[in-house]
Amino acid sequence: MEKYKMLGKQSIKFKNPPYIMGCASVVGEKEAEGPYGQYFEKLEMDPKAGEDTWEEAEGKFQEKAAELAIKNAGCKVTDIRYIVAGDLLGQLMASSFGLMKLDRPLFGVYGACSTMGESLAVASMIAEGGFADRVLAITSSHFASAERQFRFPLAYANQRKKSATWTVTGSGAVVVACAEGKKEEKSKVHIEGITTGKVTDYGVKDSMNMGACMAPAAAEVIVQNFIDFGYEPEMYDKIITGDLGLVGKDILIDIVHERGYDISGNYMDCGIEIYGSDQNVQSGGSGCGCSAVMLTGFIMHKLRAGEWKRVLFVPTGALLSQVSFNEGNSVPGIAHAVILRKEDL
Repeated sequence: MEKYKMLGKQSIKFKNPPYIMGCASVVGEKEAEGPYGQYFEKLEMDPKAGEDTWEEAEGKFQEKAAELAIKNAGCKVTDIRYIVAGDLLGQLMASSFGLMKLDRPLFGVYGACSTMGESLAVASMIAEGGFADRVLAITSSHFASAERQFRFPLAYANQRKKSATWTVTGSGAVVVACAEGKKEEKSKVHIEGITTGKVTDYGVKDSMNMGACMAPAAAEVIVQNFIDFGYEPEMYDKIITGDLGLVGKDILIDIVHERGYDISGNYMDCGIEIYGSDQNVQSGGSGCGCSAVMLTGFIMHKLRAGEWKRVLFVPTGALLSQVSFNEGNSVPGIAHAVILRKEDL
């Protein structure tokens, strides 16, 4: 085993950083109407995507995102050795049903809304380890399917708290390939390394304030990334969390500051950014699809254009279920950090 790839307590620094061959985002109408609508590749106007149920619709979003990402990577479905996929639904039903037609080996992963970070990290390890030439990492979420599972039936028309977030309807997919040092690979967006997060629980029980539940986990993994890699915050053009929202943002900045680091100057949150202030989403956007479509849309655009050279991508997740919430448990959080780097060598 090549132990030099292991870095610090929770990180991996790849010897031959895998790179992103292609990616794609498929979003719903509300997401397309937001400030980053131009960066999303495909708009699906029908929230049910031609299917009978919300859950089937979410699976269809994944299917479309996967097919587009593979096409954009310049390869065929049969070139994909593994798929690493997940979503918010029970038994990962959007991923399993949505990707069934691709007929590729599948690893199902769950990290709540941090799943894009987890799937990207696992795909990168598979590719860099030489276990696959091409790996598809993909996640999704859907407003209606998430509301049905975690909150209230839409017909209930309940009042939403200011701290609540709006689940993004969308799917983001990335094709990760192993690097072989070819010239044409060197100008691509590479995955420099990862820092795997731990389950962190500050005892918050308010499921309508998931930013507060997830912020401590995000702070822990960001600080550990700094320590393990020996990086200061300013070495990243952007430090980007998944869906902390307006409430979680301030908590994160405060906790990280208490640990000796100031990230306020180069920090952004996908949940805050994805919707406009006039779209009535309370604290912002959330869901697996939130960070996934922002990654495959806006973030990759900035990296490919060379406007950003190094980004710390930190999707965040609240680890609750219907059972845990109804039994009165708190809502632990988790976050996974992935270093994305564009360097023309």
